[in-house]
This record gives sequence, C-alpha cells and structure tokens, in this order.
Amino acid sequence: MPVVVPVKFPFASRDLWFDPQGLDIIEADYAICSTERGQEIGLVTADPFEVEESALRAPLKPVLRIATDADLDRADELARRGEEAMHGFRDLVKQDDLDMKPVGVEYLFGGEKAVFYFAAEDRVDFRQLVKDLSARFHTRVDMRQIGVRDETRLVGGIAHCGQELCCARFGGQFEPVSIRMAKEQDLPLNSAKISGVCGRLMCCLRYEFEAYKDFKGRAPKKKAVIDTPLGKARIQEYDTPREQLILRLESGKVFRVDLADMTCSDAAKKKSEEQGCACRPDCVTRSVLEKLESPDIALALMELDRENGLDVGDGLSSADRIVIDGGTSRRRRRGERGDGQAGQVSRGEKQGRGARSAKAAPSRRPGDGGQGAAGQAQSGSGQGGSRRRRRHLSSEERESAFLSAAARESHRDAGEASSESSGQGAGRTRRRHRSASAPRAEARGDAAKQTPQKPDVPSVASQVADGDVKVSRRRPGDGGGARRNGVAGQERPKADTARDGAADGEGQAPKKRRRRRPRKPKGSAPGSQPPASED
Repeated sequence: MPVVVPVKFPFASRDLWFDPQGLDIIEADYAICSTERGQEIGLVTADPFEVEESALRAPLKPVLRIATDADLDRADELARRGEEAMHGFRDLVKQDDLDMKPVGVEYLFGGEKAVFYFAAEDRVDFRQLVKDLSARFHTRVDMRQIGVRDETRLVGGIAHCGQELCCARFGGQFEPVSIRMAKEQDLPLNSAKISGVCGRLMCCLRYEFEAYKDFKGRAPKKKAVIDTPLGKARIQEYDTPREQLILRLESGKVFRVDLADMTCSDAAKKKSEEQGCACRPDCVTRSVLEKLESPDIALALMELDRENGLDVGDGLSSADRIVIDGGTSRRRRRGERGDGQAGQVSRGEKQGRGARSAKAAPSRRPGDGGQGAAGQAQSGSGQGGSRRRRRHLSSEERESAFLSAAARESHRDAGEASSESSGQGAGRTRRRHRSASAPRAEARGDAAKQTPQKPDVPSVASQVADGDVKVSRRRPGDGGGARRNGVAGQERPKADTARDGAADGEGQAPKKRRRRRPRKPKGSAPGSQPPASED
C-alpha cells in the first residue's frame, strides 16, 4: 500500500496528499512540495501513513525536501510581498470600477507566478485588470475566483459563539449544510440566528446533527403520554445533550428523567415486534421517581402512599393533607379540640364580655328603680352577657320617674336632718348621687371626715315650692332668662319690674324696642368729618 503524508497550504481549503519518498518527515514540519502550479511550501499536519490504492484519485506528487531556515526566510519575504501587492490590487479594481472584492495575493515559492484571489457574485471581465497587474508587478498573473465560505476562511474572524470561526480553525473540505439540520435540532428558523459571518448556514449545524438524529430515533415522540405512578405525564421538551426528557403531570408538576431509566411496557414491546421497529420506552417506575431530587415529587409519592392506607412513618395524622378542597371553619377547628372544652371556653368568654359591658354601663338613670349599674350588670350576666337595647320613655314614665326621684330626695333630706340632730355622722360629706360604688365610699370614710362641710343651700325644688324663685318662659333678648329668674333675697332691675307689671296688668306682651344704628351721611367719604350743625 502506498504511503502518504498530508500537507496544508495557506490558500488551500483542505489537506493534500504527497509522496514522502522515504524522507524522515513528521508532523509540524514544513515541506517544499511540487504541485501543478509549481513549487510551494506547506505545513505537514500528520505523520506519514498507509492508504488503500482505491483511495487515490490521481498519481501522488513528490515532497522535494524538508524546509530549511533559508526556505522559511524566503517564505516570510514572499508573504510580505503579497500583503504589499494587496494595496495595488484594490487600487486597480477601484480604478477599473469592477464588481469584485479583493481577498488576497499569493506568491508561489518557486517564483513562477502570483495568484490574485477575489470574490464576486457573478462572472467578471478582468482581462484589462490582468494586463495592468502584470505591468505593475512585473510577474505572471493568475486570477482565481472563490466563494464566500473560502473568503471568510481566508480573512478569519470571531463567530456568534465567541470562538474563532470553524472554517479558519479546523479547515478541511466544506460539507453541505441544509435547513433540515436546524429543524432536527429544534432551532428557531431565523436566518439571523442560524447564519454565520459569511451569510450562509453555520458549519456547526452539521457537527451535532447526527447526535440529535440518534437521540430522537430512540426517544418517544413529543407530546406522547407516559405512564407514571403519579398518573399520566406528557413529554413537554427534549434535552438532547444530556439525553433527558422533560415530563409534565396532570397536576402541573414538571420533572426531568433520563432516557436510559425509562422502560417499555408489554403493549409497546408487542407493537414494536409487529411493526419490526425499535421499541420506544413509555413508562417511568417508582424507583426512578424516588431517585429524583425534587421535593414536589417526594411529597406527591408520600400523599399517594397515605391514600393507599400505608403508614409512611412521619407522625402525621390523617387530617394533614397536601391538597385541601375547602377552608376549615372556626367551628370545625374548635370541634377538633373537643366539644365540651370549646363550650366552656365560649361560655367563659360570654361571661367576661357581660362583665365588661356592665362596667362600661352608666351608674344611675332616672326610672331604673334604684337598680343602677349593678342591677344591669347582674341582669346582663344572667342573660349570657347580651347587651340590652336602650328604650325611650314616654311622657307618663318620665313624669313618674321625676316624682320618684323627688320623693327619694325628700327622704334623704329628712334622714340628714335627723342625723345632724342626733349628732351622728358629723363632718361626713354625702354624695348626692348614689351608685354601685357605695362600699368604696364607705372605705374612704376616714378621709372624707377630714374634708370641710359644704354650706347648706336649699334645692331648686324647695325654692320653687316656697315661692322664692319664679319660673317663667325664656324670651329673646332677656339674657337667657337670668334677669327674670332671680334668687330669693336679690333685687331685680327696675326696667324688668315695670315690664312685668305692664304685662300682668294689660295682659299683653311688652313691645319690642328696636335699637337704631347711627347712619353716616351719604355724601361723606370714608374717614371724612360729618358736617357741622346749625345751632
């Protein structure tokens, strides 16, 4: 079998095989080779190896020698000359107004000719350009048109992924890339996202195409229904690099499972045998779910065991459920503690509320029969602490309440007079209005004895009865009735006495006297003096 050595040239798209002719050449050496265009220098990409005779398409060209230091210096000088020739190449293209894009200039190692590379969409008539280039650089000129992929590979750059362009980094022969490869990998069919710098489909779409194709051939179809211990699940998405499936349960829980952990049911095996194809898994066992690090799945499995009557050993009662149909009422929560205890607590709370309402009630009201707040508190507590609604008294009830209050007042005055005559209770100040706090007043008796005695002033009722005070109807302008309602021993003004006498004698109300305001003269300005009188 023939022995070959691969060599890579700067402007070539792939490696070319050459006959090493027994030279001690290894990878990373530079070699001077004989090609169809002449002598060229290239980089050896691998050690010599044997190939089949059928793999050779044409007779092999020989490797002349391994490059020396002088050969490497000459290669650097030719590369510098090619960069300088690019400026003249661009100027001449612009001068002739040709629809082409200059890409690079290569001087062959043997000096036979210079190759000018350009990119163009259509064919270009460059005959005049060849004459101008030959006259300017004094060498034989060869024009070579290349595609956009070769142009990008020669120029180089950075791809969307942030790495160097695949065509410039890996090299090799370009292989066709189709839109079907993007569909197979579930990529968005957006030209801006799946196209490279060159404007064509990215070369990397072909790298993972076979892996995606193999995974989809072994995995269940998308939207397929999978049997799990927690119910039916549907395949929502693929994770091809990890070979995982993303499943969604009917309850809404989402989890991942490896394709290798899924199993095939008997029905799936029988169907695959009938159709003569590979069996696709359609079941997920409980052991696979228990291995997942998902709290939701663990709780769902625990709830499933509890529904089946198994003791999960977590100390939870049967009332503790993950999903509750409705909210628990206060009466139900009290029933769990016990009906008797809840009833006692409720009655105690009612009694406490009744006592608080009795304290907040007023001490004494006319017509309460001397019961006061204490009686109301007792009646309220006897009725379970319910608050009584206030009722308005009629005119007869108000009159009877007033008479009973006057009777109690007369009895109290008689008792005070008898106690003063007997010499008991001297120096003690009695409260005018009694309330339920009488025991506290008796407890403060010692302190009350040291206070001075109030002067004995007859009540208003006694003064009205004796005729010392005359009660009359209030009239407008009488100062609230203070001048008409005097106290015994005080002298009323003469004007009021005369007005009362006239009213009593004639039987008519006195005439109102209007108070006149002093008017200013109409012709006088504000702030001016009034005119003098003619006296």
